[in-house]
Amino acid sequence: MSEPLLHVVLYQPDIPQNTGNIGRSCVAVGAKLWLVRPLGFRLEDRYLKRAGMDYWEHLDWEAVDDWSQIESRLSGRRMWLMTKFADQLVWEADFSRGDVLVFGSETRGLPASIRELH
Repeated sequence: MSEPLLHVVLYQPDIPQNTGNIGRSCVAVGAKLWLVRPLGFRLEDRYLKRAGMDYWEHLDWEAVDDWSQIESRLSGRRMWLMTKFADQLVWEADFSRGDVLVFGSETRGLPASIRELH
């Protein structure tokens, strides 16, 4: 399999509908979706299915147990943290193939321990 256009990481997502919609968007643009546990829902959740599971069979995705697995598996790629603490606005960014877009939990965001690493 070739390198995806982008890697989209959802760190401990809470809302199944959001994850389903993001999964559908990943299929549309050729991005790989990474889910960092714990998830605030089960992957069989009916809301996730309604929002995006009709695309799930076409989605390149993987769930990992913790942030260290993301660091290990995606090392050497440029990471963009999508957070209110960012130094640059998203539309000012110069994304490249293989970049990693990291989104925090909808209710807690990204922890400082991850933000301080990048």
